[in-house]
Amino acid sequence: MKYAICNETFEGWEFEKTFQFVRECGYTGIEIAPFTIASSAYDISPETRKTVRQQIIDADLKCVGLHWLLAKTEGYYLTTPDESVRAKTGDYLAELARLCRDLDGSIMVLGSPQQRNLLPGVSEEQAMDYAAETIRRAMPVLEDCGVTLALEPLGPGEGDFLNTAALGIDLAKRVDSPNCRLHLDVKAMSTEAIPIDQVIRESSEWMAHFHANDPNLLGPGMGEVVFEPIFAALKEVNYSDWVSVEVFDYKPGPEHIARESISYMQKVAAGL
Repeated sequence: MKYAICNETFEGWEFEKTFQFVRECGYTGIEIAPFTIASSAYDISPETRKTVRQQIIDADLKCVGLHWLLAKTEGYYLTTPDESVRAKTGDYLAELARLCRDLDGSIMVLGSPQQRNLLPGVSEEQAMDYAAETIRRAMPVLEDCGVTLALEPLGPGEGDFLNTAALGIDLAKRVDSPNCRLHLDVKAMSTEAIPIDQVIRESSEWMAHFHANDPNLLGPGMGEVVFEPIFAALKEVNYSDWVSVEVFDYKPGPEHIARESISYMQKVAAGL
């Protein structure tokens, strides 16, 4: 496994400082929230993309890709009956794929519950079809850019659409592209009816990316979730890609979160 961390953890830090500190902690990857560069990907110039990419390289890191894809944006929605909005959303996902490629990333994590929750009068089945149509519109660009869209199931506390890994796989099948797969998140999986390690085993053929965190919104090892069974399952299914730390409670401070998270994960992995 390769360890990365999400850059919005370092709110207020300059990118160069963030990237250098992340590498000093032992991470080899950085995952970028587009809104930390600009509120819209369309506003991120070729020059800025080149600069950020070089800053990541200079810190001896690899850009994993993007997440929080639709955060801080307006006018986009995956599951709306409005065909024009779906088309606009699909086109924006395509632009995010270009941004991801320009930063030398290869993964885009699609969570964004506020842009996919069920709207009045829209059934879950209809929403699945709308979402698949929206995503399919972007897939030729993702495929051309060599970027994989990783669909992120989220718990019911965050939204009412795509709440399980099984539903994420269902949506990926409807999109029907080798560049549309599944993302798994520990916090989200903790809400499923089956144990997290079982979710991993049952979803392994579709898994493209993984977030390490805890339901308490902090990093791995900073809450009640025990990671030994989780990492054992990842090892069993031969997952060798990125494990990115994503937290939502920044109060302990970015330095503490980054250091404690990777120290805990390395300790767990060493014991397997």
